[in-house]
Order: sequence, then C-alpha cells, then structure tokens
Amino acid sequence: MNLIKLTSFSFLLLLFMSCGSGNTKATSLFEIQLEGNKTDFKQHQTVSVGIKNKKEKSINSVTYTIDGKELEVKENKITFDLTTLGAKTLKATVDYDDTRIDVSKKIKVLAPTPPALYTYEIINEFPHDIKAYTQGLEFHDGILYESTGKKGRSSLRKVDFKTGEILKQIRLEDSQFGEGITIMNGKIYQLTWQNGIGFVYDLEEFEKIDTFQYGESKEGWGLCHNGNKIFKSDGTEKIWFLNPDTLAEEGHIETVTNKSVFNMANELEYLDGKIYANVYQKPSMMIIDAQSGAIEGVINFGGLKERVTKHQELDVLNGVAYHPERKTFFVTGKNWDKMFEVKIIKK
Repeated sequence: MNLIKLTSFSFLLLLFMSCGSGNTKATSLFEIQLEGNKTDFKQHQTVSVGIKNKKEKSINSVTYTIDGKELEVKENKITFDLTTLGAKTLKATVDYDDTRIDVSKKIKVLAPTPPALYTYEIINEFPHDIKAYTQGLEFHDGILYESTGKKGRSSLRKVDFKTGEILKQIRLEDSQFGEGITIMNGKIYQLTWQNGIGFVYDLEEFEKIDTFQYGESKEGWGLCHNGNKIFKSDGTEKIWFLNPDTLAEEGHIETVTNKSVFNMANELEYLDGKIYANVYQKPSMMIIDAQSGAIEGVINFGGLKERVTKHQELDVLNGVAYHPERKTFFVTGKNWDKMFEVKIIKK
C-alpha cells in the first residue's frame, strides 16, 4: 500500500516538474534589446538588435519577424522595410538547448519623412443646403451624391452640384446617424455612426437593397474605394479594408506621421493611390498613402469657413469629393451654405 502511494506521489511530482518547465515564461529567459532602448522607429530605418540572455542559455539561433515576415539580420542589425506602418509586434524565435521559444516587443514603425504642406485655390463657389450636416460626398457621372447626419435628419441625396437642388432623397430612420458614402459597381454604400450598420443602395434605382454589419470596427465614419476594395474610417487610427462583395473587414492600415500614430481621419476620398481624409474637428485634410498608412501631406483649408453664412448650427469643415472630369476637388462643411471647388497647391 505504501509502495503504491510512493509511486503515485513520484509520478505526480514528475508531472508537476514537467509542466512547470514547459510553462517557463519566455520573458524570464530572454528579452529583445533594440538600439537605444527605443520603441519608435521609422520605415526603412536600420537598427541594432540583440537578445538579452537572462539565464545564460546556449542559444543556437534567433529569427526575427513582424506581421509574419522574417527580417534579415546583417551584422546584428535589422531594417524595418515594412509595407504597413503603425503599432507592431517584433517577435524573436529563439532556439536553445533543443527548445524553441518566442519573445516579443511592442514597437511603432512611423513614416520616414514629415508630411508636405499644401494650401488651396478656390476655383468656384456653389450653393449648398445650409441644413445639410454633411458626412459624405462623392461624384458619379457628374452627379453629386451626399450623405447627411444627425438623428432625425440623416439622409442619402442625389444633388445637382451647380444649383444645390436635391434631385432625389432617401431618409434614414430617426434613430440612425448617417455617415460616409462611396459608389462602386453600380451600388452606393452608406455608413451609420454608432448604429453598427451600413446600407447598400442600387445606384440606378436609388433604393435600398441590402444592409451589412461592422466587424472589429465599432463605428462608421468615412468611405472611399480604389476600384478593388473599400476603405472605411472608424474614428481610430485604423482605416479598414472592406470586401465590396461581402462587406467583411479584411485588414487595415494605421495612419501615422513621422512622429506618431494619428487617429483623426473622418470623411474620405481616393485618388491615385492616396486617401484624402478630413481631419476630425479641424479645417484641414490629410493625404495618406493607401498602402502604408503614411500621412504624406496636410492641406490647410483655413479661411473657408469664414466665407459661408454664420448661423447657430454652423459646424466644421467636412466633405470631400474629387470630380474626375474637372480634375478638381469639392469641399464643404456641416451646415454650410456653400460648396467650394478648389485646386490643391503644394507650398
């Protein structure tokens, strides 16, 4: 009987020791060390990297990866040649003593250069509905489509931009707050702000044909597309990629400058590989590389708001649409009585 108890105890002891060894925290053994103990780096920057060996283990090899991509190590240095920027996890896979373990470090990879500065030249002024709380603008075949916000006032509109006349309108339910729109493959896509739902309309018939739910993104802000995928801002540093057929989120970029991650992208427009994004609550617009997320330019639209009629509900600049035939941008604001056709000029 005592022999059985001793054997059982020995087995449990061995099992406990085995589990304890297997559960050894990677951070108690190794730590990634980067040049200058920094955590913020620039795209394409080369930095020294190493492993702090806390228990003096016999290391056979170390492999570094970010986003599943292996980084080449040359003379104990790695280069952050990444396609997308923002918050990243640098992972080191350490082979030692016939064992493999992963350690990681949170870093940020930022834009390589500061944003260029732009200003504007007004080409034309057109009338705009002073009661339109503009959330989305887009041209298609010379017709302006507009999404307006505020509960009880939200709508999707088809507009004659030269006169401001509303040609057709679909009102949203009183509980819904309209946001950005984009037009692709004969359909209009519209977001709501915090309702977690988007709408799909038939462009020709101008009627609702479907709805879709958001994924990881919690809110709806702006929309645009590049012909293959839809871009969606959500009030964070992320701009999501939506599949135009399923409307599922299939990845994202993060918007960054050369100094920090930036989270103020609102209404969106796409042109030639760049996303033009209103900066929330500011009279300015970002020019974002649609592949990396780098903010390559900032357009100062200061002075436009002073050119519209002052009233109690007058709000900030919001709304950007590119007119492909005229090759100019149109911008307006929330409850502005004017829309401006502008040329963007680099300082």
